[in-house]
Amino acid sequence: MCGIVGYIGTQRAVDILVGGLEKLEYRGYDSAGIATIYDEQLTAVRAKGKLHNLRTKLENNVNYAQIGIGHTRWATHGKPEEYNAHPHGDNQGRFAVVQNGIVENYQELRQELKQKGHNFVSDTDTEVIPHLLAEYYNPDGDDPFMDAVMKAVHRLEGAFAIALLCADYPEELIVARQNAPLIIGFGQGEFFCASDVTALVNHTNAVLALENGEIGRLTPLGVELYDFGGKRLRRTPRVLDWSPVTVEKQGFRHFMLKEIHEQPSVVRTCLEVYFNPDWQRKSTKPVNLNLSSELTDDLENIQIVACGTSWHASLVGKYLLEQIAEIPTFVQYASEYRYSPSPIMANTMTIGVTQSGETADTLAALGMERQRRSRLDKPYRPRIVGISNRPESTLGGMVDQLINTYAGIEIGVAATKTFVAQVMAFYVLALDLAWQRKTISPERIDQILAGLLQLPTQIEKILQTEEGKIEDLAHNFPETRDFVFLGRGINFPIALEGALKLKEISYIHAEGYPAGEMKHGPIALLDAHVPVVAIAMGGSVYEKVISNAQEAKARDARLIGIVPQSYDDEVFHDILNVPEVEELLSPILAVIPLQLLSYYIASLRGLDVDQPRNLAKSVTVE
Repeated sequence: MCGIVGYIGTQRAVDILVGGLEKLEYRGYDSAGIATIYDEQLTAVRAKGKLHNLRTKLENNVNYAQIGIGHTRWATHGKPEEYNAHPHGDNQGRFAVVQNGIVENYQELRQELKQKGHNFVSDTDTEVIPHLLAEYYNPDGDDPFMDAVMKAVHRLEGAFAIALLCADYPEELIVARQNAPLIIGFGQGEFFCASDVTALVNHTNAVLALENGEIGRLTPLGVELYDFGGKRLRRTPRVLDWSPVTVEKQGFRHFMLKEIHEQPSVVRTCLEVYFNPDWQRKSTKPVNLNLSSELTDDLENIQIVACGTSWHASLVGKYLLEQIAEIPTFVQYASEYRYSPSPIMANTMTIGVTQSGETADTLAALGMERQRRSRLDKPYRPRIVGISNRPESTLGGMVDQLINTYAGIEIGVAATKTFVAQVMAFYVLALDLAWQRKTISPERIDQILAGLLQLPTQIEKILQTEEGKIEDLAHNFPETRDFVFLGRGINFPIALEGALKLKEISYIHAEGYPAGEMKHGPIALLDAHVPVVAIAMGGSVYEKVISNAQEAKARDARLIGIVPQSYDDEVFHDILNVPEVEELLSPILAVIPLQLLSYYIASLRGLDVDQPRNLAKSVTVE
């Protein structure tokens, strides 16, 4: 969602702030702004729309400040207008604040502050924060700026990450966090803050993620950490293995296309980290997941909570966990689970799946589940697992064990390589549990491992042989208004994911259905203007999907088939081939043509593929 950047050091702050905000554009935003302190003056510049509008305004302002905060806003409270853009200030021009999240009690605070003479100029919840600071600020106190922040954060309810400046303290930048991500970066004589490490990797790879209820004070001399009660804290930064190159397009037109092409490398990395191809010869486990016995002993059920693309990956995971490890598995939308949780089942592992590790609904669902089980499990046994691309995230700090997907930074809002990485994580988990539970033979494990090891080369073959064909095919659909995607078994979630990708970046209405359910209602949608994409991979449901596709063809729908290379029938009008692979492994390959088709249709429509309208990479508010 919204993006935060802050800087204090020896460089020109404006350059650092705007450059950092550019790295956060992928999160989604509708306005932007910065605030700096120079020559004892606090100055804010804001603009509606894209960052180039802010840059245009800044070109007319010579600003040598070495401290500042910046923000890209994704509207929640108040329209996307300049007067609602961050930073927000108080009536005296003493404080400037940027915030991610939502202050849930802002209306109550706003009324209270109005009665005390404060004048509000925006419709946002954020504006109450600088007014609270002004209300609590005592210039004659021992530590006026920090004292005001300490008092203000105790009045805020909801989720927030904030960065604050005070004109009276031109060498202090204060940050605070409660249920929204905020990271401090450590440089040489300079310090940074950001809502995502992508804004920092050009400057430092030493970072510290604030935890809930923590405040940081950044000065030219260093960083001080406190809890909301004022107690001094001591923690050590961690070093990231990311480099500036990972957040560049490297010759690709869009980040999304670059990330589609990175998928062979992502799968290879997962295989190298987790799998032992010669495990039997060395008498070791087939998988290096190292799940603790606390998580796996007497395990009877698995429940998964996720949102969006992560939910689709979890549906594939359900299939794998049930078919390979023979564990009943339930997948729920995290946003729904929070308000209608399933009855507590004995000996259950709960898995939260989120690429960013910051998805608000998923984190809240996991927190609620931990509380429920701590009250009712006697004795309580922690069984909370996370699957994420960001071990340094909030998720990484709250689960009992994290499965890192090793996908690297993903900039495109529409998830591609992180989806494949999450599916790979479920293969890892399913095989590990299957080996522990002895639900499949060692020979079958070897067979699956051998197939997985072929996937990177097979993805590369799809990219080499089918991408040009898919680009040509996309020219047929720029004016199309509706699509239907069909799949069965383990590839039904891939139909859902294909439809979601098309919706997200091309704004074409698309729906995914189980192929066998089409004649129970959705077939009424079909005519010559509604293309149908059918995933007909080899395996137990192949003939069934072909039969369902013929039903669509009989209604004049244009048929696109995702089929193995051995396919030689004439059911489909257009064929996109993938290498021969057993059904259990087919989702990783079947999704690649769907990603490319969505990309090229959106690109031909002239749309902003990496930053689709109304969407954010990391949904950190409910």
